[in-house]
Amino acid sequence: MTEPDNRFYQPKDAKDALRYIEGLFNQYVQAPLTMELIAYHQKLVKQIEDDIIPTAKAAHQDVQVKNAEQMVDAMHTWLRTRMNGQPYAGKMRHFKFEADNARTKYKRKVLKGRRSGGHRSVRHG
Repeated sequence: MTEPDNRFYQPKDAKDALRYIEGLFNQYVQAPLTMELIAYHQKLVKQIEDDIIPTAKAAHQDVQVKNAEQMVDAMHTWLRTRMNGQPYAGKMRHFKFEADNARTKYKRKVLKGRRSGGHRSVRHG
């Protein structure tokens, strides 16, 4: 009995493939730099350049071509930064680099009181 080989991810389109690679990149972005990681990173960059960009161009998806090129630039920057021994303070979001301090963080303090309703997020009064 022959089953289809489901071990490898099969993206539906260029955007789906870019999202998947973005997730993989964000998993290892803060990891210690090793030769295996550099080789894996180069493989992902080559996959974007050789597979995703031509596919998106053939499908006339100009937005995805631009996203893929931004992503390749961010990935090259990551490698240069890490090779220079500097930390890469951020991750990839929406196919481009976003610094860790770029998004607003909201503090939330949960208070339990005697009132009904369980928790209150803000104390009024």
